[in-house]
Formats: sequence, C-alpha cells, structure tokens
Amino acid sequence: MLIRTEVPADILTIDALLRHSFDTEAEADLVMTLRENGHMTLSLVACNEAGEVVGHIFFSPVTVGGQDLGWQGLAPLVVKAEYRGQGIGQTLMREGAEILAELGYPVVVVLGDHSYYRKAGYVTAAEHGLRCSWPVPEEAFMVQELLPPALSGHQGLVEYSAPFSVLPA
Repeated sequence: MLIRTEVPADILTIDALLRHSFDTEAEADLVMTLRENGHMTLSLVACNEAGEVVGHIFFSPVTVGGQDLGWQGLAPLVVKAEYRGQGIGQTLMREGAEILAELGYPVVVVLGDHSYYRKAGYVTAAEHGLRCSWPVPEEAFMVQELLPPALSGHQGLVEYSAPFSVLPA
C-alpha cells in the first residue's frame, strides 16, 4: 500500500470515493469546497498495488477559542469498502500525523468513533478542556497532540472553518 500526497489528477477520484462511501454527498462537497477555498492543509491518498486510490484523509485548519494556533481538524477519513479492516485508515492517520508534525502543526482534532480513533492515539478532547462547536457526545470529540506541550494552556471552543456548516447535524 502506497500512501502519498494528493495530486491534481486524484481530485475527481477522491470525489467519487467520497460520494460512493457516505450516505450523502455532503462530505464530497465539503472536501471540494475546502480545497477550492484554500482550507486544505494536507490531503493524503492510499493506493493499492495497481495505483488505484482506495483511501483518503483530509486535514484543514481549526481555531481554539477564536485563535489560530495551527491546529488541524481531521475530516473526512474514508477507505473503499472492500479495503476496510486492513489497517489503511490507521496508516493514513499515522502518516498524516507524522507529516503534520514535520510541518509544525501541533494538534489534530477529530469527531468520530472513540474506539477507532483511540487506536491512533486520540484522547477525549474534554480531558483537555476542549469542546466541539456542535452538540455531540463528549467521547466523540477527540484530540491528538503532535508537538508537546501544544495542548498546555489552551482550552475552550474548537471551531472548524465555515464550509463545515453545510454538513447535516
């Protein structure tokens, strides 16, 4: 499995993967809007031996208490149905975290399945005094510190960029 940075030729393939993998087209529309409006920090794809894109992860900026601290939001993460359960999502998260840390981005937040993201090193954000701007279960909003002590001294509301407001609640 090859993990690499998204290139322009991947955009339509990623869009199709997102449209096929989620119940609505909201995630695909979100990624396209974030990309077009300069809110993409990092986008990685996982390719099989034939070069087919079978997974995707996307990171974009978030604010904490109204401040831009270089923190990133992971959304979305997707793996083609027939490739799930092979560790591709975990590998995408690990590679993404390594690249973001190398680039100086200190923290990543994610909204999702606690048991799944915990395997990648995420912890409940509330443990650090952070809360999500949407009404979600506390255990679903998680954080990972890439460059300690970036979480120290920062608490409050974490907000994603405006294009996220189009997602269904």
